[in-house]
Amino acid sequence: MISKQILLVLILCALTITTLTACSKPSTPPSMGSLLGDNAAGYTKVDKSTPIVFPKDHLSHDDFRQEWWYLTANLETDEGEQLGLQWTQFRVALSPKKSPEKAAKKTESHTKLTDSDWASNQIFMTHAAVTTKTSHLAEERWSRRHPRLADVSTDPLTIKIDDWQWTGTGADLFPATLKVDARQFSYRLTLETSAPYQLQGEQGYSIKSADASVASHYYSQPFIQVSGTVAIDGVDHKVSGDAWLDREWSSQFLNKTQAGWDWFALRLEGGSTLMLFQLRGQDKPSFYSGRRMFADGSGRNIASKDIQLQVANWHEIDSVSYPVAWNISIPSENIDIRIEALNPDARVPLSISYWEGPVIVSGSHRGEGYMELTGYEH
Repeated sequence: MISKQILLVLILCALTITTLTACSKPSTPPSMGSLLGDNAAGYTKVDKSTPIVFPKDHLSHDDFRQEWWYLTANLETDEGEQLGLQWTQFRVALSPKKSPEKAAKKTESHTKLTDSDWASNQIFMTHAAVTTKTSHLAEERWSRRHPRLADVSTDPLTIKIDDWQWTGTGADLFPATLKVDARQFSYRLTLETSAPYQLQGEQGYSIKSADASVASHYYSQPFIQVSGTVAIDGVDHKVSGDAWLDREWSSQFLNKTQAGWDWFALRLEGGSTLMLFQLRGQDKPSFYSGRRMFADGSGRNIASKDIQLQVANWHEIDSVSYPVAWNISIPSENIDIRIEALNPDARVPLSISYWEGPVIVSGSHRGEGYMELTGYEH
């Protein structure tokens, strides 16, 4: 669950400053699992019978505890250099939404304190990163929710923290522009797709544990064409390539027996894509899920028993070892591949620490993609 220290930081920042980057970070950063593994008491629960509806579900779901808009891209510069790019905007609720009956019982003084235009129980955190073979740069911003600071709004669809902004042209996510200005890097990208969205799991209901006690609403767009400019240390590079967007919301992503996850978004030769994740159990077997997807909107879910993951190489960063190379076998899909990090040092060293970076695919299929590793920090 959220540590008392990080929760206190979030509350103080939400109430007192315009952006949370001015706040002191806790001396011991929380893990992704600790942030997302709390119980769902008081929040809306994921319901298998609730369909995902577009474009409404591109917007935020404030009655759930957390969600994210998550883009990864495998790009190439005009000079022929491989480059990975990540942008993720998280939303975390500090408390459940009050029912109308409870809201009516607030005292007058409490109403004056919490019902101002600047009060919010919604916190946004955005991570942005650029990775090459020799460098990994990552920065973050925090903010309470407010239309002038951080928000998700429509007409056109906009997802923002300050001047870090995803901006569509209408109610849909695409076409869009993505702009980020950080200290050591920046990017301005055009994002386009003609492919249908992919609903993960069972029509967007994605189970996260063997007993189905934890689940999320989850959809993806794995077929995005990217063009634009990335600046690193003041030097502009024209880039082009492919990107992958994940949208996910829930009130609990992990249960108490799970330590973290290994997630793979892979683009394979021949035009298909592959999503895989492993949720590692602390004292129980891991839970696996996967889907093979195609640009016409079709796809096949992969049975957990048919996914075989084996670590091929570990890499240590600041006394923490990360599995940066894997052998992946899926007999039902005739897939037997090895994935390796473009840059093994691609840990995201922010207030929440995890490993995130581009990977190269070889073996029965060639390709590229992204990998995220959480829960190894503690």
